[in-house]
Amino acid sequence: MTEPFIAQDNKPRCRWCGAAPEFLDYHDHEWGYPVDDDRRLFEKLCLEGFQSGLSWRTILAKRENFRTAFHQFDFNKVARFTERDVDRLLQDAGIVRHRGKIEAVINNAKRAQELVEQEGSLAAFFWRYEPPAEKLAAPQTASTSDESVALSKALKKMGWKFVGPTTVYAFMQAMGLINDHVGPCVIRDKVERARERFTRP
Repeated sequence: MTEPFIAQDNKPRCRWCGAAPEFLDYHDHEWGYPVDDDRRLFEKLCLEGFQSGLSWRTILAKRENFRTAFHQFDFNKVARFTERDVDRLLQDAGIVRHRGKIEAVINNAKRAQELVEQEGSLAAFFWRYEPPAEKLAAPQTASTSDESVALSKALKKMGWKFVGPTTVYAFMQAMGLINDHVGPCVIRDKVERARERFTRP
């Protein structure tokens, strides 16, 4: 994973972003940039749960459909979903129709409300698990970390579902708690500068 992909602009990037045309924009403008918006954090954790056993390409291709189906991942709205909504979503060909994962999103929306009430925001809680720079593995050589295991355990204890350590680690990579772009990647320094400017919640 450490050998760079050379894009059409002749600049090196993380190898994975060359696997599908739609990955490049996601890699360049989203992946790894620090996020403190609760809706985006909730969305990403849900989508990582949906990805379990599937490819990110499948989820990314359906992301707009997921957003429509789950009210832009407004967890205050999703928390009010009923069994009728589950049945409706199971008929929605635009998303991944997996009852357990759909029910997990609704459950997690309720848990998100509780967490916001307790901590002030999801961001304030998640960013406590940002690992110190000296503890990071070499970029894209790990699929879990002590911090992702700890965050996974904490979320499970609070009743969240589909939040295993690997899912949580992918969430941390994507939401900028880790800069996991490889050394030669042209985006790595941009992400690092964004992390330096970022005010931790």
